[in-house]
Amino acid sequence: MKTFILISLLLTQSSYAQTILKDIKYASTPQKELFLDLYMSEKVQNPPLLVWVHGGAWSAGSKENPPMELLAYGFAMASIEYRLSGEAPFPAQIHDIKAAIRFLRGNAKKYGFDENKIILWGSSAGGHLAALAGVSDGNEALEGNLGAYTKVSSKVRVILDYFGASNLTTILKQSTPYGLNMRTPALTKLYGKPVEEATEEAELASPVFYVDRTDPPMFICHGDQDPQMPINQSIELFGKYKEAGLKVEIEFLQGAGHGGKQFSSPVLVMKVLKFLKNNL
Repeated sequence: MKTFILISLLLTQSSYAQTILKDIKYASTPQKELFLDLYMSEKVQNPPLLVWVHGGAWSAGSKENPPMELLAYGFAMASIEYRLSGEAPFPAQIHDIKAAIRFLRGNAKKYGFDENKIILWGSSAGGHLAALAGVSDGNEALEGNLGAYTKVSSKVRVILDYFGASNLTTILKQSTPYGLNMRTPALTKLYGKPVEEATEEAELASPVFYVDRTDPPMFICHGDQDPQMPINQSIELFGKYKEAGLKVEIEFLQGAGHGGKQFSSPVLVMKVLKFLKNNL
C-alpha cells in the first residue's frame, strides 16, 4: 500500500501547502556557519527528500530560489548552501554537501521525511558537485568530518545531474573558446592554484574516477547547444555508468543551452518522475 501511494504521488500533481523552514544550521567551518532551507508538504507523510545543490561556477549562487517543479508531486526539498570557491578551495564544497546529507539523515524523524529516499540534485557546478558527492560514498578524502553526524551515512538513493562537469582532466580540451573563458578562471579559483598545477585536484574532483557497481541510479540531462559546459562531460559520465552496469538515463534537450525553461518543462519533469518512481 505504501508503495502504491508513493507511485501515485510521484505521477500526480497536487497543490500541497508548503511549510518552509529557513536557515537551519547544519555545520560550522573555519570560514562560516552553514545553513539549509527545508520545504515540507503539510499533507504528505514521510516523503522522499530532494537535496538541491545550486550552481554558479563554484564561486557564486545561493540556496535561495531552488527549482520547485518537483515539489508538487509529493517531495520534500532541502536547499543547501556550501562554501564557495572564493571562501575555501576544493574539496571544501564536497565536505559541506556530505555534512548536509548526514545532518538531514540524522534528523529525518524530527522533520518527517524518509531517510532512505534521499535524492541529490544539482545543475551546472551544482550538478558536478551532486554527481561527485553521490558516487564517492565513503571516500576518506571527500567525506570530511564536519558537523555532529560524522557516524551517519552520506549515501544517497538517486542522483539528478543537470549539465554538470564529470571529468575535470578533459573539460578544457572539450571546451569552446567561450567555454574556456568561463571555465579556466573558475577552475583556478576552485583549486586555489593554476589549472596546470592542479593535476591531482582535477582527478580528485572528477566523478568519472569514482563510478563503481555500488553507486546509485543517475538521471543526466544536457542541452545540445550548451556553450559553457561541454556535452561530452555528460556523455563521459553516462558511459562510465553503462560500463559499470548501473541504472542511468541521459536526456539531450534539443536547442537548449546552459539552463533555461526547457529544464523545467512538463515533458522533462515527467521523465524525471518516471525515473524516480522506478528507482525509489
